[in-house]
Amino acid sequence: MNRIFFLTIAVAVALSGRMAYAQTNAQPTNSAANPYETVKDWAKLPEGRTWGSTSAVEIDKDGKSIWVAERCGQNSCLDRTTGQMSNLPSILKFDASGKLVKSFGQGMLIFPHGIFVDREGNVWVTDGQDDSPQPARGAAPAPRGSGLAGPRPGATKGNQVFKFSPDGKLLMTLGKPGGAAEPEFFYQPDDVLVAPNGDIFVSEGHGGGNNRILKFSRDGKLIKTWGKLGTGPGEFDQPHALAMDSKGRLFVGDRNNNRIQIFDQDGKFIAEWKQFSRPSGVYIDKNDNIYVADSESVSVSRNHDGWKRGIRVGSAKDGSLKYFIPDPVENATGTSAAEGVAADAQGNVYGAEVGPRAVKRYVKK
Repeated sequence: MNRIFFLTIAVAVALSGRMAYAQTNAQPTNSAANPYETVKDWAKLPEGRTWGSTSAVEIDKDGKSIWVAERCGQNSCLDRTTGQMSNLPSILKFDASGKLVKSFGQGMLIFPHGIFVDREGNVWVTDGQDDSPQPARGAAPAPRGSGLAGPRPGATKGNQVFKFSPDGKLLMTLGKPGGAAEPEFFYQPDDVLVAPNGDIFVSEGHGGGNNRILKFSRDGKLIKTWGKLGTGPGEFDQPHALAMDSKGRLFVGDRNNNRIQIFDQDGKFIAEWKQFSRPSGVYIDKNDNIYVADSESVSVSRNHDGWKRGIRVGSAKDGSLKYFIPDPVENATGTSAAEGVAADAQGNVYGAEVGPRAVKRYVKK
């Protein structure tokens, strides 16, 4: 009886401590130390080429080379005026010195958004838009709901997920060209992640419509989906980023809800973290360090006052916060700082920027 009593008390104390931690960290976390210095132009593009918007940065399986998917010098590889695709390769690989060593994907992706490198070194990229004619000024926006939205009429390309070999050979495509509404897919896929057993996870719902996670087998067969628009556990409002820790827990950057949600691989809700601010990008390294990029607080997000943009670094094990790399553009009026984030085996941090159109490197001082 005594053992049961003390065990009950211990569990209650642990839970109350966890709740208190979550409440405390619902307040802005802007004051952590910043031991990093910024390296702006570490990656060397071919002569005459400039960075486009990019939210996609990832580390190669070698732990030191960097993959980036960028939007062809603009914010899209599709010229909406002419309907022509850019002939620039949108998927780029740089070695540790910043030298471009591989590029491919020209003419394939309209709006590269999320990127992941699996254990075999294959490169997965999401294409988050389609080629449908743009709606007239004043037209109704895409619907916001629970799995009912699909691409606009006329879409023939985009809204897919691609798997490439390290040399750029297309190995698999998920989703119909141009996209599809539920029960098919995709509409605005945000990010992709491959679990150690080969299962594939895709988050969907960037600007409206579907807000869900899709789970596929290694051969691309849909296993299950979960999520809908909302603020409760297992509900999403723009599930913008995915990461997985050493325990196999799936971390979802639920951006418009200003939180990270943690699930098991069957979609069972485990926890909610708000201390890492408004997550545009989430990355977890092999030591369970977590890196979370906030590119929208204050300037764009009017519901997150008091929080500063930047990259927060902490522990995926217990949610503690260790470092904060602030956005160097303090008074930006639009999206700024890193939207995508990754860290190499040496602990160097990489931020992929949509608004400033750059990829920055952060190294310890």
